[in-house]
Amino acid sequence: MFKVKEFKSRLLTIVAFASTILFCSCPNNPPNSNQTNNNQPNSNQVSNVEKKLSDKLNIFNWDGVFAPNTVGDFEKQYNVKVTYDVFASNEELLAKLQGGAKGYDLIFPSDYMIDIMIKQGMLEKIDFANVPNYKNISPKFKNLPFDPQNEYSIPFEYSVVGIAVDTSKVKDFKKSWSLLFDEKYKGRISMLDDSRYGLVAALKVLGYSINTTNETELNAARDLMIKQKKLVRAYSSDTYRDMLKSGEVWIALGYTGDVYQVMKENPNITYFIPEEGSALAVESMCILKGAPNKYTAEFFMNYILEPKVHGTITNSSMYANPNEAAAAFIDAKILNDKAIFIDSTIIDKSQYIQDVGASTSLYDKIWTSIKSK
Repeated sequence: MFKVKEFKSRLLTIVAFASTILFCSCPNNPPNSNQTNNNQPNSNQVSNVEKKLSDKLNIFNWDGVFAPNTVGDFEKQYNVKVTYDVFASNEELLAKLQGGAKGYDLIFPSDYMIDIMIKQGMLEKIDFANVPNYKNISPKFKNLPFDPQNEYSIPFEYSVVGIAVDTSKVKDFKKSWSLLFDEKYKGRISMLDDSRYGLVAALKVLGYSINTTNETELNAARDLMIKQKKLVRAYSSDTYRDMLKSGEVWIALGYTGDVYQVMKENPNITYFIPEEGSALAVESMCILKGAPNKYTAEFFMNYILEPKVHGTITNSSMYANPNEAAAAFIDAKILNDKAIFIDSTIIDKSQYIQDVGASTSLYDKIWTSIKSK
């Protein structure tokens, strides 16, 4: 996690994918060395592909968004050693890269961060001839505003920010952002540690856009969050999962996939998207500028987009994916869950977090002031 990255077009309607499109390999698809069927390329094609692969690949991703076997299977099939590092927020990703972190090939930023990175010249254009499985991506997830020409990113998963509740401790609650400000739960609430997603609750309660650049509105959100702080046990974008499991917190602002992974272990945990709407996010696969293993990164993208691979990832991570052909491999319970494959009524009330330009520094300043009070 899972783990995002108010578009001019609000026509995006996401429905549960029920596609039964069967996967058909073509000569450029990554070969599966463990298969012996008609879909496997001939030995010359395998040899030609393997000659192009590097012996290593460096990935920088959210924690918990792959299935346990995703990387290991790739390494075994293609003899590529994968180095896998994780980050907890888009801002952490950007800060580490701007701070001099080098050598990464493949990164997984959210929508608004992709926009920022494109503007700063931090991403390579993708050679889509090396990613034929891109055809599996739903048209609803192509030509998105942060990459309108589909040059720098391939959507990997999408999610929405919501609220996790321990129903053994919290009873008869309203499915609203106001729950995060209820003084009855002092010391039992956790909030995401993120200057953009962390402010969503206050902005929605106040009736403002989650992408506002109005300083008066942002200051009002700041004041509300400072008032709320006495109720907050922790600001966390990763350890809140463990706090939910242990019962240390009863209410948590979190990401869909993260919470659903906790729900597997604690049946008392439920998850809802506030009735006022929320923040949507699309995490995508991107290649960092100057990536030392660019072709291998594109090869790995294509591997991820294989329907069974992508479907297996969704079954594990509980994050929805935009791969229509993967629907045949996704558990029906997950595919039909409107909090994962999001209901259109929620979409209509929700917004994507966008790059706010010069106001980014104001968001960061406000978030710092909230945490320092």
